[in-house]
Amino acid sequence: MMSSNHLDRRQAVARLLRDRANALVVTGLGSATYDVAAAGDSPRNFYLWGAMGGTASLALGLALAQPDTPVIAITGDGEMLMGLGSFSTIGLAQPANLIVVVLDNGLYGETGAQQSHTVATDLAAAAGACGIRDIGVVRTEAELERLAADIAAPGQGPRVRVIKIDAAENARLVPLREGAHAKVRFRQALGLGAE
Repeated sequence: MMSSNHLDRRQAVARLLRDRANALVVTGLGSATYDVAAAGDSPRNFYLWGAMGGTASLALGLALAQPDTPVIAITGDGEMLMGLGSFSTIGLAQPANLIVVVLDNGLYGETGAQQSHTVATDLAAAAGACGIRDIGVVRTEAELERLAADIAAPGQGPRVRVIKIDAAENARLVPLREGAHAKVRFRQALGLGAE
């Protein structure tokens, strides 16, 4: 599961979601979506196509609207850097049912694998500076197992975990991309009407 001191992204995501129970999952643009889809499609997955930087904010809104349901945002470092301001809002709102998982390979994978700013920016520390007290970096399989064991459990407040992953590219497993259908499917999974 590890290569060059970094975790395999696809295996890491599959492990995190194996015991997700009824958690809702929101994914970031690109590889995070492919990884979650490869772990198994679910009507409780919301693939956020074409809204780079919006994953944590959308997950926050969902966590506030569904306070008794765990919400997991899974995104990449490039997408999280674009939506960095959402950490401030999450830190202010303090939803205990939200965890933001950032898959950090240090690259902008969707635009040609240029080096991302996480070589200098510590996303977990940034989240901490925004008032999110439960933060951490996952580098080993043992740390990943601890995270997976309680990923769907409520915390004392919001949580942020940055998982250091390798830079390998995996085959793209593209789930549904039609926005209206994705919205209706997700709403129905929540027991809401289609509108």
